[in-house]
Amino acid sequence: MSLTTLGLELPTDPRWVNIAEMNIGEILIDHAWCEQKAASSCISLIVMYTEKVRLVEVLTPIVTEEWGHFQRVLKELAKRNIPLGRQRKDEYVNQLRSRIRRTSGDQHGQMLDNLLINALVEARSCERFKLLSEHIADESLRKFYRELMISEAGHYRTFIELAETYLPAKQVRERWKDFLVIEADIMANLEVRSDRMH
Repeated sequence: MSLTTLGLELPTDPRWVNIAEMNIGEILIDHAWCEQKAASSCISLIVMYTEKVRLVEVLTPIVTEEWGHFQRVLKELAKRNIPLGRQRKDEYVNQLRSRIRRTSGDQHGQMLDNLLINALVEARSCERFKLLSEHIADESLRKFYRELMISEAGHYRTFIELAETYLPAKQVRERWKDFLVIEADIMANLEVRSDRMH
């Protein structure tokens, strides 16, 4: 799976996977919370857009899948006798969410931005799972992250396709390009941390 496949413009800093491996317990804790937030984000979209029948149909099984991933990460933590700990601030997601259009009355624009931010988070997570599956020494975790990478690979496209269900494809593509530039800029300026999945 390449950046082109995922649509991302900027690869993860190559230092990240090495420093992440040295602090894999912290990465697993943060990863668990990322899965919880992914499930919660889908639930929030369902609650916000209950009248969008296709959106509800598509996102409901993703909630179940993401929650299953949360449970799987908890098992990996338990194997290592690592407690879950408290939820961490996700600067990456917070910066993306700060770019949502807040114009009063522009509900379609806000929905589009919400869907595309979810797409970006899924794509970046998938890229990071791939790095972990290829480069860390722990064989069981390499297998674990490969399985998650495969499972999550199509999610980012799902959010884009949902956007195209409700909005013109040209509008979706143009805003997606905007967000790819925004995301690359955020990635370029974020501190490379050993205790964060993003």
